[in-house]
Amino acid sequence: MKITDFARHVTDFFTKYLPEVKNMSENTIFSYRDTFRLLLAYCRDYEKIAPEKIQITHVNDTLLLRFLDWLEKERGCSVVTRNNRLAAIHSFFKYVQVWEPKHMLACQRILQIPFKKHQKTFIEHLSPEQTQELLALPGFKSQKARRNTTLLSVLYDTGARVQELCDLRVRDVRIEKPPIITLTGKGRKTRQVPLMTNTANLLYSYMNENKLLQNGKQDMPLFFNQIQAKLTRGGVSYLLHKYANKLSIKYPNIHKKLTPHILRHSKAMHLYQSGVNLVYIRDILGHVNISTTDTYARADTESKRKALENAYPDITPNDTYIDWKLDLNLMDFLNSL
Repeated sequence: MKITDFARHVTDFFTKYLPEVKNMSENTIFSYRDTFRLLLAYCRDYEKIAPEKIQITHVNDTLLLRFLDWLEKERGCSVVTRNNRLAAIHSFFKYVQVWEPKHMLACQRILQIPFKKHQKTFIEHLSPEQTQELLALPGFKSQKARRNTTLLSVLYDTGARVQELCDLRVRDVRIEKPPIITLTGKGRKTRQVPLMTNTANLLYSYMNENKLLQNGKQDMPLFFNQIQAKLTRGGVSYLLHKYANKLSIKYPNIHKKLTPHILRHSKAMHLYQSGVNLVYIRDILGHVNISTTDTYARADTESKRKALENAYPDITPNDTYIDWKLDLNLMDFLNSL
């Protein structure tokens, strides 16, 4: 069977270009992989083109527009997911046009497919009181409960993405003063996040109990399951949902599917409301651009309200509204008409 140009470029794109040239993280590569799995399935089932016969010329802008439409209408994907799939496709065809100049026009037509505008969702976050109660729910009665208490506290205190938490190794933790955790985020970028005293104490007790402070344990996962393997994103989400359901008894308005990312949002909002500079919040969260961090400032309506009250304290009247019916002279006047 003849090897197609599409198969050759897809293989090089995933095995050489993304990991070696672009130095992309495994999670990004997996996301791109899922996009091409869906594209191949769509071509097979709806365009009647077998995966092993797909050529670069088959995958043009009109086919891709149909594919993106299929994602939204048939698979029920959101606009955000649709745009993420398109970003992966754009990246691939930017790569192709360099190696196949004869297809440059077709590639540029694909690169002109626009991302869809979508309404930005409200940044969900917990109040400090809700966060404190959530982190206290696992308790300390068992070794597993103590692990979960430490895990949720580290997740909140560092503002880590869930995958960053799962990837933590013992060597990434510095318990000595000043206590610091080193996180590896998107694009394999590392950042150091200071730990608060309570979190550092919890971590020390947890690591000591699980014998993670001994020599030779530096490459062990910081948080692991019964078979000593690192926890997965799904595992951390499951734990959070379990405790969030308990919390929703007291706070029914809490999102039923509380995600680890909402804890990250909560940390950022609490820092901002405490007066921490956006530049420091950007560094803690690992944002490349401060405009990303600025979304927390735009979303913080409570701080805006307080700022307005401080700026204009005495302009609007503060007397209670007087019922016009109590003005007897007015009533007499109206009755006399």
